[in-house]
Amino acid sequence: MLDITIVAFAHHKGGTGKTTSCLNVAGYLQKNGKSVLVVDCDPQANATTGLGVNPNTLELSMYDLFMSTFEGFPDVVINDIIVPTASGIDLAPATLDLVGVEPYLYGIEDRAGLLKAALARVRGTYDFILIDTPPSMGQFVINGLIAADHTIVTLDPGTFALKGMEALSTVFGDIREMLGEDVTADFAILTRWKGLDDRAAGTGGLALFLKRIFSPGPSAEEGRERERLKAFEAEVRKAFKQVFIVPYSPAIYETQQQGLPISHYAPESDAGREYRAITTALLELDEKHEKDV
Repeated sequence: MLDITIVAFAHHKGGTGKTTSCLNVAGYLQKNGKSVLVVDCDPQANATTGLGVNPNTLELSMYDLFMSTFEGFPDVVINDIIVPTASGIDLAPATLDLVGVEPYLYGIEDRAGLLKAALARVRGTYDFILIDTPPSMGQFVINGLIAADHTIVTLDPGTFALKGMEALSTVFGDIREMLGEDVTADFAILTRWKGLDDRAAGTGGLALFLKRIFSPGPSAEEGRERERLKAFEAEVRKAFKQVFIVPYSPAIYETQQQGLPISHYAPESDAGREYRAITTALLELDEKHEKDV
């Protein structure tokens, strides 16, 4: 194992499951005995609330960490803002104040590497650091990609998700050209997937048997939607070496309300099992990376 592995979750479009995936992979890493830090770089602070922390109660956050770069603001390091959570995952939390940082960042040349430099202070503390980036093409996304060893892209079934991937690929190219950093996506996760069978809807056994007997076949509209999803999945598989499909599951929403990852609340749900598989693949990728270095 490397002294630390940093993973960024990214997509230009909102609602693709970045935060959900970040927290659930973090949960299974923690269940695997790894020490894990989640870094919330999204002013919406969904990763923060998703781990049961109220942003309104925080004295320090990622806002203070980034602003400490500028003259006139207090000196703050990453260790100062980290808080423990009930899941056993540590958190570098966000607040809405973070939205005010970006205009300052455009005034300095080395803005893209601020997060990477900040995380260097905890390289001996954690096995994994997972970065939740905002749905934008701004400096927090670039900072996350520059800091990361691996990048995971999330996509929802919506029509515009692949177009967002094209925009993210442009950012990868810009980073490579301007900063000499080679950024590529290691995995794609298709979230909230209502697939081609009833397993994705969470049914099975007798319920699935009875549904197949008594339910009418798919309507023409349902048939067209299934074909669209098949074509969508095929396009994603062309673009990524590994693709994981997380089925739609009510357990995702329920676990978010509990402030816990799905690994700690509903590990045997369909979605929970898929996030466990994603985590296993990440651990295998990390081991391969260590051997190659």
